[in-house]
Amino acid sequence: FACSNETTPAETVEANETPAATVDAAPTMVAATPKLNIGDTAPDFTLAGTDGATHSLDAMKDDHQGFIVTFTCNTCPYAVKYEDRIIELHNAMSAKGFPVVAIQPNDIAIKPGDNMEAMQQRVADKEIPYLYLLDAEQSVYPTYGATRTPEVFLLDNNRTLLYHGAIDDDYEGEDVSVSYVKAAIAAHLAGQLIHPADVKAVGCTKK
Repeated sequence: FACSNETTPAETVEANETPAATVDAAPTMVAATPKLNIGDTAPDFTLAGTDGATHSLDAMKDDHQGFIVTFTCNTCPYAVKYEDRIIELHNAMSAKGFPVVAIQPNDIAIKPGDNMEAMQQRVADKEIPYLYLLDAEQSVYPTYGATRTPEVFLLDNNRTLLYHGAIDDDYEGEDVSVSYVKAAIAAHLAGQLIHPADVKAVGCTKK
């Protein structure tokens, strides 16, 4: 994922828009990839983590209500800006059964700062509490249709896509008024409609 110069913050969906409406947080300037739609079943994966183990969603499903699958990395400035908020998101939402599962999708030949050793160092330096996995063969992110870092796919424990896109409405983190992921989880747990369910992520694009 290479950095995009787009910095337009996410817009708020108006009440009269459809619940699954897509909110443009930034113009999409990426190659087309298959995209999961809300309600689709996301594919499982088995990936190595910074903890030295391999992990899959299905192996963890009985222990959680769902997963905040987040494509992110060490080197993207947008991902770096979001890092503390992703840690806070995990700490708050894992208590409700929705841990963050982070996946680093970059080509490490192009971005050596995103290799496993660098990921492990980042985990140590930041005391990252969530799983941080490496998509070493770049085989997972295309199946999700991920095009940016960071980009969230909120799943229930059957891997049904509940929400997709931005974490919140201010990538700078200085004036956040809506935490889309937290709101989606709250609505899901209350049996309510998730709205908005799809908000385009602001971040670095596929590399």
